[in-house]
Amino acid sequence: MERTFTAERAARAVAEAEGRRIGRPVAHPADKIEYARLLKGQGTSYGEISAKTGIPKTSLHYLAE
Repeated sequence: MERTFTAERAARAVAEAEGRRIGRPVAHPADKIEYARLLKGQGTSYGEISAKTGIPKTSLHYLAE
């Protein structure tokens, strides 16, 4: 089992050195997140923001923090 973990760590280090992203894909693009924060700052409701950006309302609650 430790050999497997060592091999995974080595592969991860190589990928990071080549500039590849490691882990889960990004759920929402940064530009949509910034747009959602801008709309929230203007007082727009979560429902309206969700309709305009395509980001679910439950995710918007986490972005507001």
